[in-house]
Amino acid sequence: MSFEALGDLIYRHRWLTLCLAGAFLTASVAMLVRGGHLTSGTIEGLEAEQAQHLVEQVLGRNLDTTFAVVFQASDLQPDDQDFQTAMQKALEPLRSDPGVAAVTAPDDAPAALALDMENGRAALAYVTVKGDFRQALGAYRGIRSRLRSDRLTITCTGKLPYMSDLNHTLEHDLLKAELISLPLAILVLLLVFRTLVAAVLPAGVGALAVVGGMAVVLGLSDVLDIAQYTINVCSLIGLGVAIDYSLFTVARYREELALGSDYRAALSRAMATSGRMICFSGVAVGTGLGGLLFFEGSYLWAMGLGGAIVVALAVLFALTFLPALLAVLGPRIHAGRIPAPRLGPAEGFWHRMALGVMRRPLLVLIPTLAVLLLMGVPFLHLRMAAADARVLDRSIEARRGYELLRDLFPAQGGNRVLIAVEFPQGPVVTTDRIRGLWDLSQRLRHMAHVTKVEGLVDQLPVGTKDEAVRMLLDPPPEAKDSLRDLVHFTTHDQIAMVSLTTDGPPEGEAARAVVRAVRAGRQVADGTLWVGGQTANDLDSTDFIRSRTPLAIGFVMAMTFLILFLMLGSVVLPIKAVLMNLVSISGSFGALVWIFQDGHLFVREPRPLEPSLPVLLFCVIFGLSMDYEVLMLSRIKEAYERTADNTASVAIGLEKTAGLITSAAAIMVAVFSAFSIASVVVIQAVGVGMAIAVAIDATLVRVLMVPATMRLFGDLNWWAPQWMLRVRKRLGVG
Repeated sequence: MSFEALGDLIYRHRWLTLCLAGAFLTASVAMLVRGGHLTSGTIEGLEAEQAQHLVEQVLGRNLDTTFAVVFQASDLQPDDQDFQTAMQKALEPLRSDPGVAAVTAPDDAPAALALDMENGRAALAYVTVKGDFRQALGAYRGIRSRLRSDRLTITCTGKLPYMSDLNHTLEHDLLKAELISLPLAILVLLLVFRTLVAAVLPAGVGALAVVGGMAVVLGLSDVLDIAQYTINVCSLIGLGVAIDYSLFTVARYREELALGSDYRAALSRAMATSGRMICFSGVAVGTGLGGLLFFEGSYLWAMGLGGAIVVALAVLFALTFLPALLAVLGPRIHAGRIPAPRLGPAEGFWHRMALGVMRRPLLVLIPTLAVLLLMGVPFLHLRMAAADARVLDRSIEARRGYELLRDLFPAQGGNRVLIAVEFPQGPVVTTDRIRGLWDLSQRLRHMAHVTKVEGLVDQLPVGTKDEAVRMLLDPPPEAKDSLRDLVHFTTHDQIAMVSLTTDGPPEGEAARAVVRAVRAGRQVADGTLWVGGQTANDLDSTDFIRSRTPLAIGFVMAMTFLILFLMLGSVVLPIKAVLMNLVSISGSFGALVWIFQDGHLFVREPRPLEPSLPVLLFCVIFGLSMDYEVLMLSRIKEAYERTADNTASVAIGLEKTAGLITSAAAIMVAVFSAFSIASVVVIQAVGVGMAIAVAIDATLVRVLMVPATMRLFGDLNWWAPQWMLRVRKRLGVG
C-alpha cells in the first residue's frame, strides 16, 4: 500500500484509528501503574563477576545485596554504652526481618572484617538482604524504613542503596525533565505554526509514543535485564523523534492546504511525501539503535531494543494516530491563532544562504570542518569508568554514605581489589598451596600503590614461608581457635580469598595498573587466580564494549548507507552523509569530554565517562541525524527530478526544509537540554551530548556543509552504478 493510499484509508477510518490508539494508551497507563523490574544494568561473563561469585562463596554472603550502615552521634562516642545500646536497638528489627539474611555489627564481626571503632567518630554494620539482586532491590526500601533511631544518625550505602536511590532519582529527574521539555516544545511549535491546535498535535503524539514505549520497556523488564537508564533514554529519544515526525507531517499538510487542496486530498498528499520520509527516517534511527544489539549479554542490548521500540511507536503514531486527528479536526487545524512572531529568518533567506554557500563552497567547507575537528580534539584523551555512587548528588543518602565510609573507615571504604584463587579441589590448606599463597602475598605487597594485603597468610604472626606452613598445618594449642576462624573466613572448599587496598581512586590509572599486574601472574601453586572489584569491573566493562564497538559502528554506517541509497538512488550522497555524521559526532563527543570529564561549565565534579556512554550516543545520534538528512535530501531530490539542475535543487531543498530543520532542532535541543538538570551525571551527559549533536547537525552540517559539498560534487551527487539501480527498482523503491 502506498503512503497516499494509507492517508486515504486513515481518513475513512479516522474514528476507529483514534479508538485503537485510545485503547493502546489505556493499556500503556495500566502497565506503567503496575511497574516493572528494572535493574542496575549488568554485563554478563566478565572476569570481575566470576571473581566476585568465588569471593561470595568464601564470605557466605552476596556482596551486591549487602549494604553498609554508618552510625553517628553528635553527643556520643561509638564506645559509649548508650551509643552501643542505641545501635543494637536500631538493628534489632532487621535481625527478625524475614527479608534479611544477616546483620553483622561490630560485636559479632570477625576481626578480619575490621568493623572496629578506632576512628572514635562512627560505628559500622553490614546488612545482607535475602534473594538475588532484583529481589533485594525490591525489598530494600521497606527494610531501610525499619532502620531508624532517635539517638543516632543512620546513613546507608553500598550497591543496594545506590541503585535504590539512583532509581528514585531517575524517576524524579524523568518527571522533572518532561514537565520542562513538553512546555518548551509546545512553545517552539507555537512559534512555528502560530496556532494552538497545530502546535499541540505533535506534542500529543510525542507523549503517546513515550508512554507507550515506556510501558513496553517495563513489560520487557519482567523477562530481560533492563537498566533504569533505559526508561530515561527511551523517553528522551521517543519524545524528540515523535515530535519531529509530527512536525514534518503537520507542516506538509498545511503546505498542501495553502496550495488549495481540500482536507482529504491535503492529508493524502502530505502522507505521500512526509509518510515516506518518516518511514525511511524511522528505519534509519532504529538502525542506529540496532547497533546496540551487538552488545548481547549487557544492558546495552536491552537499551537498543527499548529505543528501537519507542522509535517504531513514534513512526506508527505519526502515520496513523496523527493523520486520524488531522482528519477529525478538518478546518479546526487553524484554530487558536496567536499573535506570535514568525520563527526564523525572513522568506527567501535560506534560498539566498544556499546560493551564497555554493558560490564559495571551499571557503565555507574548510573552516567549518576545521571547527568541528577542533571541537573533537578533547575526545582524544577520553577516560572511562563505570558509574558508582559518585554520579549522585552529595545530598543523596547513598552518596553521603559512600563519602563517610571512605573517610571514616578507609579499610572498608578504600578501593579494594578482590582476588579469588581457585584450586582444582579442596582443601586449600596444603603445603604447596600455602607456599603459593605466600608467594602471591609477597608479590602483591611489593607492587606500587598497594597499601594493604589481607588473606590467609597475611594475618599470621610469622616471618617466613616455612613458618606459615608449620603454623597452619600444625597450629600451637593456644592459637588453634583463632587459626580455625582465620581459615574459615578466608577460604572455602577449593577457594582462597585475598584482598588488597590501593592508594588511589578506583578509576585511577594506578589502581588499573595494579589489577593488570596482578592478572599478569595467574598461577598460584596448582590454582588459578581471578581478579574482581570495582577497578577490575571498570577494565572488563571497557574491554567488553571496545571489543564490540567496531562491529556496531560498521553495522550502523553500512545500514545507513543502504537506507539512503534505497531512498535517493545515489551512492555518493550516502557516503557523504556517513562521513559528515562522523565529523559532527566527533565534535559533540569532544564537547562532552571537555564538559564532563575535564570539568568545565556547570560541572562541579569532573569524572571519567561511563563506558557505555560513547557507544550509546554514537548509535542514537547517528540515527537521529538521519531525520534531517532524509528530510533535506528528499526535498532536494524532488526538485532535482523536476529541474535536473543540481545547484537550483539544493537551494530549493534548503529553502523548503531549513526552517523545519531549525525548528525541529530547537525542539530536540529543548527536550534534550531539559535532561541536563538531572541529578545523575550519566543522564546529564546523555542530554547534553544529544543536544550539542543536534545543534551542530542542524546548523554547521545541514546549513553549511551539505550545500558546500553538494556544489562541489555537482551532478555526481546523483550517480550510482546501473546494477545497483536495477536492484533498487526490483525492490520497488526506485
